[in-house]
Amino acid sequence: MSELRQEAKAIAEQFSDHTDVDPDDVEERLTTLVDEYRVPLDEASRSVTNSYLEDAGMERDELGRGGSEEVLVNDIDEDEQWVDLRVKLVDLWEPRSDSISQVGLLGDESGTIKFVAFETSDLPELDEGQAYELSNVVTDEYEGSYSVKLNRTTGITEIDEEIEVGDNADTVEGALVDIQSGSGLIKRCPEADCTRVLQNGRCSEHGQVEGEFDLRIKGVLDDGETVTEVIFDREATEELTGMTLEAAKDMAMDALDTTVVAEEMGEDVLGRYYRVTGPTFGRYVLVDEMEDPGTVDVESALIEARSI
Repeated sequence: MSELRQEAKAIAEQFSDHTDVDPDDVEERLTTLVDEYRVPLDEASRSVTNSYLEDAGMERDELGRGGSEEVLVNDIDEDEQWVDLRVKLVDLWEPRSDSISQVGLLGDESGTIKFVAFETSDLPELDEGQAYELSNVVTDEYEGSYSVKLNRTTGITEIDEEIEVGDNADTVEGALVDIQSGSGLIKRCPEADCTRVLQNGRCSEHGQVEGEFDLRIKGVLDDGETVTEVIFDREATEELTGMTLEAAKDMAMDALDTTVVAEEMGEDVLGRYYRVTGPTFGRYVLVDEMEDPGTVDVESALIEARSI
């Protein structure tokens, strides 16, 4: 069976408990998008699914995908996948939106992952320290960082089992040799639990929105043998540069240009040596901790390291 046919059957199966969807019709729509319009299969699948959702007057989280695969949290590396988890609730924190019932951290032997449950899903609350089998949860991704969403089809079963939660943090070090585009003063989508970075005032999911300012640095560490891409969030960026969010906004307002913030940061941090620790998502290490940097002769240090 072709990959396209398999995807068509999987889409039809998602709707089997709600409405009749003909796999042949799904395959025809996918074929048109993939073969005639050269749309990648994953994007075509998302588009076709959305069209059936609209026709049925349904929300995406009303769907399920039968026979979801049980995975470890650190193996999650795709967006909008239906998976089962066997995890312990490690931590809960206060939701930033009334639409969210719970948000926190789940963990298993491979590491930890953020989860979100929404009020509209009407699910029982989870307790810190309790182990659960969670069926039919949906993966979510932005900027290489993965999380899971509990939805109204999610099955929640308490289990009497001690789950040892692993540490999926990595420690890397090197000279900060580059600050990538999208660093400095940025704007994020204000919609509940989205946080996607806006491009020209638009969120890829929610369209044109009034963004909220934030700080970050997307950088590259080079230890002489390998390069590692790292992301410093607002807290880590403020610690790294000594520049607060308010100071960054004032600087951008004075210059009528947000790019001056990243330029100013670069003058302070490029060419310095850092050791950082944090979880790896996609190609990025998300910085949770860092050691005090030291000024180095970057070119000499890298030449010496590569000669060893």
